[in-house]
Amino acid sequence: MLDYCAMLCRRALKTADVYSQTVKLTMRAAVLMWTCCVCVVCVVAPLVHTLSEGEPLCGVTSLGEEIYLLRWKRVDAVEVYDVISYRLLRCLTVPNAGGYSDMTSCANLLCLYICDPYVECIHRLDLHGNAERWPVSDKPARLSVNANHNLIVTCRDFGKIKEFSPRGELLRDVILPDDVTNPHHAIQLTSGQFIVCHGVRNDRVHRLCKISSDGRHVVQSHGGHRGSDTGQYDEPVHLAVDDNEFVFVVDCNRRVTLLSPTLEYVRQVVSRDQLKCWPFRQCLDVQRRRLYVADYKFTAGRVAVFSV
Repeated sequence: MLDYCAMLCRRALKTADVYSQTVKLTMRAAVLMWTCCVCVVCVVAPLVHTLSEGEPLCGVTSLGEEIYLLRWKRVDAVEVYDVISYRLLRCLTVPNAGGYSDMTSCANLLCLYICDPYVECIHRLDLHGNAERWPVSDKPARLSVNANHNLIVTCRDFGKIKEFSPRGELLRDVILPDDVTNPHHAIQLTSGQFIVCHGVRNDRVHRLCKISSDGRHVVQSHGGHRGSDTGQYDEPVHLAVDDNEFVFVVDCNRRVTLLSPTLEYVRQVVSRDQLKCWPFRQCLDVQRRRLYVADYKFTAGRVAVFSV
């Protein structure tokens, strides 16, 4: 009887071990399928479309079946395009705006957030153009939405991140470490940690950092002195993060770089040869595997669509 029980126990342990290995392999396969990025021979992402050139761009985001472009103009600043045909569907006006620096969207609340550093406020628009706004001190610069559907606002000139509820209630200020100078953009991970890019022309360090949820400690980083070599950045200005926490980085070297969840270099996703001007903002559509890159110059702008 004891031998029989021991045999059953061994079978159960073996079954559990096989199941555990299967789960691990399935998760690993999912990561590889989405990124294809551990393969060092992968080429840059193919350009599949460009949205029409117009006024300079300040932001790009996607929501549901639509792509939203934010242009530097008083009326009809937000252009809405079909995600399949790329046909212009309608335009939205941001009332009483002073200017724009970024835009993001919330799929849960079906709304757009637009950053206005000139009036120092956030504009919130629903998909029909109904608008409200709330004040943000410390000159807001870039936006993202976290897993709790709260708005993350990066204030570059003051070295801090602000978290707001969807209705504009300030939930907390996160003061960044002193060596994270001139933060451009921040995205909060599901762990609570932040991915932050920082550095302007005269700064000694231009890099990406993973920062603790309280903002006090740099956990990991990638980059260093300003430059154009692999592992270097020239003003990393905007970020996107996929569901597996791979990071897409836009910088003034006119390229988009892909980093692993531990901020290790993987590959170049978009090269300078694929862009007409300067990549300024980006948006990642995980479901459709599309990367929208705002290709910017002072007098005009377009959005380049890449398959990733």
